[in-house]
Amino acid sequence: MNDMSRTIDLAVTAIRGADPARFTDPTPCPDFTVAALIDHMASGMLLAENSARRVVRPWDPGSSPVLGGVAHEEWAKACAAQAAATAAAWDDPGAWEGEAHMAETPMPAAMIGSLMTAEFALHAWDLAVATGQRLDVPDDLGQVVLDGVGPVAQMGRDGGWYGPEVPLDEGASAWERALSASGRDPRRT
Repeated sequence: MNDMSRTIDLAVTAIRGADPARFTDPTPCPDFTVAALIDHMASGMLLAENSARRVVRPWDPGSSPVLGGVAHEEWAKACAAQAAATAAAWDDPGAWEGEAHMAETPMPAAMIGSLMTAEFALHAWDLAVATGQRLDVPDDLGQVVLDGVGPVAQMGRDGGWYGPEVPLDEGASAWERALSASGRDPRRT
């Protein structure tokens, strides 16, 4: 199982654990309720699948291509199906090679894979925190996420999709440092 599949599994676990009764609750992402975050995660999975399969499509950030019209009680099932398709697409070693597109933006495929691997883990944490779940991230996967976040952290802060880096004590794990670099406080529960 590749690292993206592992972070997709984290995301699906958090989505399955999110009670639809909490869909209007806030999340650590100031722009997202629980429902909006799950929709964003599902849409990101489709975007990542398209990248791996070299599908170039315009992207409407206000659309809901995976969960639009799906009853909240069925969201976990719909997300799991999309997650399986995304994981299968990135399981092909060729998906990581050459150039691909993030919607219509050309980028190195490996960069897209790294960004989305980190994205799925970070948003799994956001959702887990918002819905009172525990998210267990193995040390080696925490390092993979940190490796994905580190090179883009300043660009993320400049672009507004990461918050200011959160100071941590010495000895913080790679996962905690990844959260911190992306503007998330790993001590938040």
